[in-house]
Amino acid sequence: MSAPPIVEQLTLRGQAAAPEGPVDMAGMFLMHHGFRRDLDNFARTVSLAEVGDRARWQALSRRWRYFSLVLHKHHTGEDNGLWPLLLERVDAAGDTAARVTLEAMEAEHSDIDPLLQSCGRGFDRLAATADADARAALEVRLVAARQILGAHLAHEETDALALVQRYLSQQDWETLERDHFAAGYTARESLQAVCWVLDGLPEPAREALFRQPGAGMLRLPWRWILRPRFERSERRAFGC
Repeated sequence: MSAPPIVEQLTLRGQAAAPEGPVDMAGMFLMHHGFRRDLDNFARTVSLAEVGDRARWQALSRRWRYFSLVLHKHHTGEDNGLWPLLLERVDAAGDTAARVTLEAMEAEHSDIDPLLQSCGRGFDRLAATADADARAALEVRLVAARQILGAHLAHEETDALALVQRYLSQQDWETLERDHFAAGYTARESLQAVCWVLDGLPEPAREALFRQPGAGMLRLPWRWILRPRFERSERRAFGC
């Protein structure tokens, strides 16, 4: 039996690695791009926004809740689907070094969550009242969030996704996407998530998304209806 073909992997700004192999990891890299982009936007806007601009802080608070929702769903898909399947495969192969990597992935999730919750409380505080001290504290927490989440994404891209290429097939990956990643979204959330993922992407990366199963039918609704609405909401939060 011939070996499965090697897939050309998507690479995006800020991405640490794109391990070669038979699995098309575009969906994972698109999500990681969105997380990095959002944290950059939040950090920039928090440092520039007037502390008394309640409408801006309320928009930022809502936007942070959406960012947190998407990240939580992504990590839940990994914790409930991806890491258990990989652990089963690496244990069957006796790959103890791979197990250490996967255990680190789960541990890093537990380190990230409290910091993100702390940022959320900061946004809620500023949405309710002008508080310069809360803004200063939030700036510090966002810097930490960018560093810690950025390090986790780089570790995942470099080491954990190399294990995906070694131990999983494209069919395995499509099943994980369907049962553990896409399944976490309602229909309305899925439409918003398409806009979120596409924001700021170069054209080749947009095409990579529309090649994902079931995404092609969203091209025209995104262009003419969903995108303008999403961009108006982004301007309310980030001012651009």
